[in-house]
Amino acid sequence: MTEIGPSPGLRERKKAATRLAIRREAFRLFEIQGYANTTVEQIAESAEVSASTFYRYFPVKEAVLISDDHTQPIVDAFVAAPAELSPVAAYRHAVAQVFGGLSDAERENAIVGQRLLYTVPDARGLIYSEYTRLIDLVTDALVHRLAEPTGRTERRVIAAAIVGVLIAMSDNSPLPGADLDRALTILDNRFA
Repeated sequence: MTEIGPSPGLRERKKAATRLAIRREAFRLFEIQGYANTTVEQIAESAEVSASTFYRYFPVKEAVLISDDHTQPIVDAFVAAPAELSPVAAYRHAVAQVFGGLSDAERENAIVGQRLLYTVPDARGLIYSEYTRLIDLVTDALVHRLAEPTGRTERRVIAAAIVGVLIAMSDNSPLPGADLDRALTILDNRFA
């Protein structure tokens, strides 16, 4: 597996560790007390950070459920994927590269967060917002992936098809892995 980019520095590693600790403690408290009965202050205290630190990482409590720290690395790996790959194959490549590089703790954190995301009614709007944001990011990234210039509408349709498959395979199935890969292969074969 190739590197996505340079290794993160100490500051970035500390930030990632703090973010992971906040999410881990939030998930633990959600399991014990329930999502609605858990406050930001309780999460911060359990993670041994201040409430203001919590808000630096997550603007609202619901945001702790979103594993958006994988989104930009996937988009970066998508852009950097071998030029000969189709957009769908490049996205498959990017997902495999990013999720294949997760530690066991990061993988477990992502799975628990996604499972909660689909079961907490207050978070349903966040799912939609994140998928829409991903469509926008992939649309913009397709400028670098497509051999011929295309209009924004065409790029957005391609991005929406890719993200649509992600939505279909991820609903109530955290980190669908092989199922997502098979579904993206089907889409890629239909585009060919």
